[in-house]
Amino acid sequence: MRKSASQPFFSKNGLNFYLVGFSWPDCQELVSNLGMAGRIYVVAGELSGDAHGAGFLRALKTLRPELEVAGVGGPEMAEASGGSVRDWVEEAAVVGLWEVIKHFRWFRKRFDEMLAEAKALRPDVLVLIDYPGFNLRFARALRRECPQTRQVYYISPQVWAWNQRRIPQMAGLLDEMLCLFPFERELFERAGLKTTFVGHPLVDELQEQRLDGVVRDGDLVGLFPGSREREVARLFPVMLETAKRLRVWQADLRFEAPGASPKLARQMRALADEAQFGESLKITDGGSHGLMQRAACGVIASGTATLEAAYFGLPYCLTYKVAWPTYLVGRMLVRLKHIGLVNILAGEEVVEEFIQADAAAVPMAMALRRLLQDADHRGGLQTRLAQTAAMLGAAGTHERVARAVEAWLPPA
Repeated sequence: MRKSASQPFFSKNGLNFYLVGFSWPDCQELVSNLGMAGRIYVVAGELSGDAHGAGFLRALKTLRPELEVAGVGGPEMAEASGGSVRDWVEEAAVVGLWEVIKHFRWFRKRFDEMLAEAKALRPDVLVLIDYPGFNLRFARALRRECPQTRQVYYISPQVWAWNQRRIPQMAGLLDEMLCLFPFERELFERAGLKTTFVGHPLVDELQEQRLDGVVRDGDLVGLFPGSREREVARLFPVMLETAKRLRVWQADLRFEAPGASPKLARQMRALADEAQFGESLKITDGGSHGLMQRAACGVIASGTATLEAAYFGLPYCLTYKVAWPTYLVGRMLVRLKHIGLVNILAGEEVVEEFIQADAAAVPMAMALRRLLQDADHRGGLQTRLAQTAAMLGAAGTHERVARAVEAWLPPA
């Protein structure tokens, strides 16, 4: 494809620049050598990836103020990019094989739209943030369409848990992997993929959320049902039944449940009304980090929130349920004893896990009751959580990620 002489190749500061007689790749190389700020396309599909992506974008914008950014993410990335990244996470954040199949047409349409957008942009770097089911397919498609675009994967897919055979395929596709956990680096490097351990962005994000002088409320239990509609639909009713059983045991207990978004908070309130839960339950729009520092203990949906709770020292048990077809397929693929990130990082069970059929009110209420009444058990768990959280690395992850991505951009 060639640009015509009558069409400017790019504009800057009100001036139009024309490059006549060059193919598109040649033009890109020439412009890169002229020292343009560069272009990146980013893709995140979940709220946790949105938070991490926003921190990275702010750090990268500090290094490259004129950087052109496009892509999809969530509300935080949209804000950090000045609106050039579109918010799609509420629709994109589905979990499990069955759920993806049901929304296949929607994903296919978004995929084609994004690929067309990225082809038009011709980014210097594609930055993929977690979300492997979509992002690895998108990486493969863009590699065919824009072979000169460098591809950096931030927050490595957990293929070490379910399919290590995909690691060599990723090594042949990607230019660099930025991993959060120290044990991941060796796995990808063995396959020949340039890999950098950047630490976990939660350390940066949560440092600012620490509350001074907070004392835990011995009668307050936190309920954290996840950041997706289907998680809330499956897990919050069980958490409500668990809370009812705890109230039978101790009538003055109070419960608080933060919604990951206003929409999810409304969904949780509707479920609480349906369950005829009384005034002992408070549902808030956000506020999970504060609750993790105020509550005596909690029950948390498997995911990033379990690492957040470990960082803040909240004693908790973990729960999760998916559609049965998804669970059965997962059992065949996953090669791990535990699904909780804290347990995986520690290499042993630190927090109790209640998964699928075991995600029931009776055993979960028993686990929380022990955390409430046994100070030695509670304190021992907090010590182990602190030791595991220390493995997440030092502060400065956003800046390390930004520098890694900047290294692939044309010189400023």
